[in-house]
Amino acid sequence: MRLLTLIQFGRQIYGKKPIDVDKIQKMGLLAVKLGQICALRPDLIDSEKCLQLQKLYSSAYAIPQENFESLLDKNTSDDFRSNFESIESKSFAAASIGQIHRAKLLDGTDVVIKIVKSNFEKSFRRDVRRMKRWVSMGLFFYPRLKKVGNPLGLLAHIEDYTVRELNLLNEIKGKEKLEKIATQYSDKFPMPKLRFPKIWKDISNERVLVVEYIAAPTLEKHLDRHSFEWDDMLQLFRIHGAYMFGIGVFHGDLHPGNVMMDEDNNFIFIDTGAICEAPENVRTALFGFFYFLAKGQLKNSFDAMLSMAKIQPTGDTLETYYKSMFELYDGFVGTSVSEVSLTQQMMKTIKASVLAGCTFGEDTFPIIRSLMYMDGMVLKGHPQVDLITSMGPYLDEFSQLIDLSILTNIEKN
Repeated sequence: MRLLTLIQFGRQIYGKKPIDVDKIQKMGLLAVKLGQICALRPDLIDSEKCLQLQKLYSSAYAIPQENFESLLDKNTSDDFRSNFESIESKSFAAASIGQIHRAKLLDGTDVVIKIVKSNFEKSFRRDVRRMKRWVSMGLFFYPRLKKVGNPLGLLAHIEDYTVRELNLLNEIKGKEKLEKIATQYSDKFPMPKLRFPKIWKDISNERVLVVEYIAAPTLEKHLDRHSFEWDDMLQLFRIHGAYMFGIGVFHGDLHPGNVMMDEDNNFIFIDTGAICEAPENVRTALFGFFYFLAKGQLKNSFDAMLSMAKIQPTGDTLETYYKSMFELYDGFVGTSVSEVSLTQQMMKTIKASVLAGCTFGEDTFPIIRSLMYMDGMVLKGHPQVDLITSMGPYLDEFSQLIDLSILTNIEKN
């Protein structure tokens, strides 16, 4: 991303004028991905601008019908069209990378054809390299930024999952991996409210995917309609949290445009091209942090976070850490997300933990980003809810999926 583009992006996010989504899309794929992360952050930017940015989830530009026809022929075999009774040239949905066209197979089955709109990878990687240079310069002149988090690690994470999404075969692999896990843990942790769309692998490839047509709205639309009830939100947290904390393999981009909910309140995970894995020490530390926090056991919670430190702090460093954390979390449990944002709280927690020697590498960002998405959905749909306390029963359920020896040792101490 060029410096001028970065400045223009910043003006869109923090300027006084309404956000021009079209301009952000013209800035490139990296700008769109950064905009999607900002879209659920009414605690960090103006709430009206968040609503405008949420159009980046599913209201991206679509290529003209004639371009679709030529692109489809270019990226499929000569006999591809013979599998279909009809294919609509006009798209009915478009996202940052691909767009969706309705179609009907010869047997009458309604499907959609997802197609990658352009060869984004070269320009995207170039923009990421430039962005990393600007961030590195910022860290050089303002080294205190290192104490807040790891912006270079976040960029690396965005690059990784976006490049994987550019190859639609990864969507098949991701779907099959998550399905296999759900089956594997069905006795220990059943997920009856989760399903995945059928994909016709034999006529799909890196650029074109043939997928079951599902009429259910996305969570983005449910949130707009105020039809995403709190019990549904908790069920989503239960499912995604089990993958994330309990198993360590999870959907890496579960924003509200990538989850559908049908009339029976079942969740359908889509766009599964970016599957992330969290190392056991990372997910155990973060799980332990929230597990004890929900119980109001603050010191145990802070000690769980310290398990991420390469060298355990002692003396003044440890005393400063405890003092900072107790001040930060004084009265936090029991407050609603509208009063204190979980994301803001986590950023301050990371800062205090880094000063105490904890390391937040690239492998922590998928979890942190997932928590940002969940927190953002709660802020939009149920801002008066105490999220941490509500998480408690589900954290107890997750505990059967992980090695509790570290948590047991913390409780003993």
